[in-house]
Amino acid sequence: MTSPADVPHLTPNQINALVVLMAEARQLTNVELRELAGFTLTGKDNKKLVDLGLVDTDKSRRTFAHELTDEGWRVARQLHTAAPPKQGGSTTRSLFVVLSNLHRSLDRLRVSHGDFFKQTDTTASPASETRHETPAPAPAAAADVEALVRTAYRELAPAPGAWVGLADVRDQLAHTDRPTLDAALRAMVGREDVRIIPVANTKSLTPRDRAAAVRIGNEDNHALAIGPA
Repeated sequence: MTSPADVPHLTPNQINALVVLMAEARQLTNVELRELAGFTLTGKDNKKLVDLGLVDTDKSRRTFAHELTDEGWRVARQLHTAAPPKQGGSTTRSLFVVLSNLHRSLDRLRVSHGDFFKQTDTTASPASETRHETPAPAPAAAADVEALVRTAYRELAPAPGAWVGLADVRDQLAHTDRPTLDAALRAMVGREDVRIIPVANTKSLTPRDRAAAVRIGNEDNHALAIGPA
């Protein structure tokens, strides 16, 4: 479980920036930040978030543009585990209540923050959306690979529902090509007995763990659990 120590001390404005960037799940200029939330990300607040590796800031344009890094997504997801800064008052405390309940609800629904906030192109036709998605394997192939994943999990897990690293699963299924296996894992997220999650403490990840991650939404996921049938 993530501890408060995994979340750096941030000012209310820095917290607001992370939350808005997470909620929009895209790059935002300072103009857009002001229009959406009534503030901009500049000066010391911007420098600290960039120095911590939480935000990428593009300074090549007239108005700076900001976007969460992978580490920024992790911290934004875990903000509620730390104590709200005292200078934020009731507004920041209320925001932390919302974030805590959002985290609890998404965990219950087995939906990642990245998927929940993911931007969709409402102007694209269904046909054009399909063309830009990663091709999925044929239904029979997907079912076959899911069966292989479940078999590998049973061999690796000490008990139903226990967490197993995706690196170990990939080793068990070394003869299955990666795109097909990734597609099967993404499809399995929708199963009631399956959970695939990121590891909150990214410092504990080995290069092997990172290489084995499956990208779902805007998050790299590293661990699999399958409950009893």
